[in-house]
Amino acid sequence: MSAALQHRGPDQEGLLANDPRAPGLALGMRRLSIIDLPGGHQPAWNENKDVAVIFNGEIYNYRELRERLTSLGHSFATQSDTEILVHAWEEWGEDCLTELRGMFAFALLDLRKRYATSPLMFLARDPLGIKPLYYTQTDDGFAFASEVRALLAGGIAERRISQDALTSYLLFGSVSEPVTILDGVFSLPPGHRMLVYVPERRRTPRARPWWDPAQSPAMRDTQKPRDFPAAAKRLRPLLEDAVRAHLIADVPVGLFLSSGLDSGAIAALAARVQPDVWSFTLAFPGTSYDEAPLARVVAQRCGTQHREVPLDSGAVLVRLDEALGALDQPTMDGINTYFVSWAAREVGLKVALSGLGGDELFAGYRTFADTPKMERLMRMAWFAPTPLRRALAPLMRGLIGRSRGVDGTRKAMDAWLSPDALPHPYFFTRTLFPVSYLPRLTQPRFRQSTVNADGVTLEPTWLGWLERSADAARKMEPVSAVSRLEMRSYMVSTLLRDTDSVSMAQSLEVRVPLLDTPLVEFVESLPDALRQRTGTQKALLVKALSDILPTEILTQRKRTFTLPWEEWLRGPLRARLERSLADPAPAFAAQIHADGVRAVWAAFLDGKTSWSRPWSLYVFNEWCRRHL
Repeated sequence: MSAALQHRGPDQEGLLANDPRAPGLALGMRRLSIIDLPGGHQPAWNENKDVAVIFNGEIYNYRELRERLTSLGHSFATQSDTEILVHAWEEWGEDCLTELRGMFAFALLDLRKRYATSPLMFLARDPLGIKPLYYTQTDDGFAFASEVRALLAGGIAERRISQDALTSYLLFGSVSEPVTILDGVFSLPPGHRMLVYVPERRRTPRARPWWDPAQSPAMRDTQKPRDFPAAAKRLRPLLEDAVRAHLIADVPVGLFLSSGLDSGAIAALAARVQPDVWSFTLAFPGTSYDEAPLARVVAQRCGTQHREVPLDSGAVLVRLDEALGALDQPTMDGINTYFVSWAAREVGLKVALSGLGGDELFAGYRTFADTPKMERLMRMAWFAPTPLRRALAPLMRGLIGRSRGVDGTRKAMDAWLSPDALPHPYFFTRTLFPVSYLPRLTQPRFRQSTVNADGVTLEPTWLGWLERSADAARKMEPVSAVSRLEMRSYMVSTLLRDTDSVSMAQSLEVRVPLLDTPLVEFVESLPDALRQRTGTQKALLVKALSDILPTEILTQRKRTFTLPWEEWLRGPLRARLERSLADPAPAFAAQIHADGVRAVWAAFLDGKTSWSRPWSLYVFNEWCRRHL
């Protein structure tokens, strides 16, 4: 398992095994050394050598916590952020999580007999799920890892596709939390924790939430801003502090720079702290996808050491197998981040900042406008009996098709004909394949979570996760609701997971300052009236940073960071996709209907569907070929 994760940490291997105090336990880790290069080895122990931790991520307030814990009598052997965790656990127990500011997944082993009758292992994941943690319980025991593939490498997880996960993959283009593509392997959800008694094998440990933005200090603040300018004024120092904290490292730090507002904001703020910071942009010369000219304007204004990485179909073909191999789970996204991560690593960087999270937090996606429209359509559908909805379908399709395009119309018609198929209107706006199309591709499975008498989820499902997220969203205002749903679904199950997987494949750590916990909690505490302004994209962020960003960035329309897949799949990548889909991997062929796959490819060639659908089937097939 450790060898399978070497790309995540090529600098050091740490092992803890055969300790007589914890029979049957083995822990391993791979380190990418960023803070306290000579001293931050893992496992890290406390003074008495009876509490140890292995840790993936960064604790950005570790210096402040070190001072507090030292004043409380704790002694430190290193300057690393990892060692903070064992002393924080000693001092505050499980409550230590509320003291941490950062991205993390860690396993803490407590061998003190006074704490429990048997050795205790404590697992935890950061509030927004920036860092991954997967686990499985088998007859042989309990196992966990930072990647699904490590569980495969250890012979612990069965090489069997989860039908539950496959349904979510076809619906959304990635596997939805908290299930994984492998049957019996689950993700510890964002903001959750888990206790494991060693060597307990009789029961599966249960995930429990520890973070709730509705109970945050910002939500309880009695001095909240009351108008838009005041909210922007309060936001500015939070942004500055978030970027400053995320630049802390004992190695050089760079940043991903597109033509968008989010990465431009990170660049402008980072350059004020570290003027020589590196920036990277993927360039597609001569195409409408090329963001390099505008990114160059931002880089020149901010004074970053800027590098443009030209990318054409030839370069993609050469490195496509390597990029696909970087995916821990199949996904329709992520390849773009792989290439910019590769460029950053080529010049020797270990850390890069990303603007990920800005669209979710500041209402940058079309889903913020589309969800209310979908909700109105579904209200109409709920009042009409099923036969009437079907009879009116041709009329509705014609009305909707004038403004939404082919795929948008299919999503809307799915909501019209089956309004109860998904837990919230938002999820219809995010579908890849409509619910009604799934039977043409596979035998879909919409499994409910099993809950015991105490309300504890016995076996998690993606549908249960979405239902709980929808229940919370229904209590919120429209913009806040979509923001919460974006962060609990698309962001964590696609963007964050893919970013972690493909960047760590290059031994590069990507940090996301716009998902700094105090920043997120503040914005989430604001009413919709202070989060959005009609006619201005990401109005709150623009107001907070208007004095330091180029006008070209502030006034341009929203662009999606993507590669020219539409052109490439019709040109240089066409033969590759056709060969792959015509020769399915056994695991793929066992789950996916061949005639449905052929129909999707034909529809794409005829211009009747987007590139994302055949691409998602290709990636899934290639992932199965490699790993199953």
